[in-house]
Amino acid sequence: MRFIDETVITVKGGHGGRGCISFRRESYVPLGGPNGGDGGDGGSVVLLATTRAATLLDLHFIRNYDAEDGEHGMGSDCQGRRGKTIELQVPVGTVIYDDETDEVLGDMVADGQTLVVAKGGRGGKGNSFFTTSTRQAPDFAQPGEEGDSRRIRLELKLLADVGLVGFPNAGKSTLIRKMSRSRAKVADYPFTTLVPNLGVVSYDDDRSFVLADVPGLIRGASEGAGLGHQFLRHIERCRVLVYLLDLAGEMSPREALIILRGELGAYEPELLQRPSVVCLNKADLVDTEWVDLTLTDLLEEGVTDAIVLSANEGDGVPKLRGRLAAMLEGRPLRPEWER
Repeated sequence: MRFIDETVITVKGGHGGRGCISFRRESYVPLGGPNGGDGGDGGSVVLLATTRAATLLDLHFIRNYDAEDGEHGMGSDCQGRRGKTIELQVPVGTVIYDDETDEVLGDMVADGQTLVVAKGGRGGKGNSFFTTSTRQAPDFAQPGEEGDSRRIRLELKLLADVGLVGFPNAGKSTLIRKMSRSRAKVADYPFTTLVPNLGVVSYDDDRSFVLADVPGLIRGASEGAGLGHQFLRHIERCRVLVYLLDLAGEMSPREALIILRGELGAYEPELLQRPSVVCLNKADLVDTEWVDLTLTDLLEEGVTDAIVLSANEGDGVPKLRGRLAAMLEGRPLRPEWER
């Protein structure tokens, strides 16, 4: 299944049916009054957030959605049938924008949440509605109203508690596989992860949190370089960020951390205020002297408690799991969480 996290569609509410102009025609009733019924309301286009959908793929290929028009009113005070409403399912975490004005129309953050994006027009009133004591035979009725029509943009932003931030090949996919049951692709080349991955991390008998492994960041991502905003969009909702730095990479961990923080700050300054954990990965590939030098180097960036780990071997993973659990719960770290 292709992962589609952004698409643009056109939605249109149904036209309301027109009211009917009609008069009673019965034997022995020479002055039958008006009996024109109202037109039916047009159908609407409604978005439904659901956890059963993980991508906007279905909406990516069909771009136009027109709800059904309401039926016209009829004689004998018969009202026209209401037009059928179209219900479109979107993943939880989808943000809806007006594509022309960039106005946020809604943020679908809960399973079962609905949003009317194109309301159907009201049906017109039949001539019987306009009968009064002084106007007993109105010979007019209302036309139906047009439904709303707009072009909307849908952007999916993952709902995760923790987001992994790191350069390509830093070991994010390996780490999420080790901490959860996610089967994220792992290989010995950069940009292995081209779509976000989610994993549920259990840390207590009945407690867990959601960890997001998103495509690798590169210099200039805040300006659209590489996967650009396709990456950055998915960490906006994360409560805690994990900066995963490669001890065995060509770039020093300190330099990598500076660039990562710079890209996050350029995209959304508020991200730099999020609680975060700095992790030094691939400790199994370097000697302890290099690890000590790196920890000293990171002190100049304000990092006083980096976690050293080897995602591939599993060393340090329990400590990271416990640290994240404590941060999410706002409680002191419990020793049993590190096991």
